[in-house]
Amino acid sequence: MRKVYCDIRKCVSCRTCEIACAVRHSRSGDLYQALREEPRPKRLVRVDASEFGPFPLRCHHCEVAACIDACKTGATRRDPITGKVLIDRDKCVGCWMCVMVCPFGAVFPDMQTGKALKCDLCESHDQPACVASCPTRALFFEEFDEFEAEYKKRRPRSLVRR
Repeated sequence: MRKVYCDIRKCVSCRTCEIACAVRHSRSGDLYQALREEPRPKRLVRVDASEFGPFPLRCHHCEVAACIDACKTGATRRDPITGKVLIDRDKCVGCWMCVMVCPFGAVFPDMQTGKALKCDLCESHDQPACVASCPTRALFFEEFDEFEAEYKKRRPRSLVRR
């Protein structure tokens, strides 16, 4: 399954991915109109910090997803065709068990609606908005093997000869 991967050496914490995500999930799909929408569009990715630097925090669509197992209403499920882990907001009752069990902190509560939110990999699009908008090209939408091969090619070689 294709997922979003990040080369954290390139992330500069510009938060363009957050804005693109919110606009993609807005009613209008337009930045200027989205700013005036009520309720405000939600970002399903957020830039966080680690000891290695900033990185976009979003759902990993885990093969063994604790959020699916924790969901008592069946609102959190895996799409049988794409393999994406999705939340049916009509079925979500806001117990937030998925929020509590996500090991990455990528599922979070929407305080306005009382429902859970998480990245859906821009469900109805070919490429997630965060990846398409990243100005430093730190984000990739690929299979893991493809990302790993590209990452190794881009890795800086040591300047010191041994």
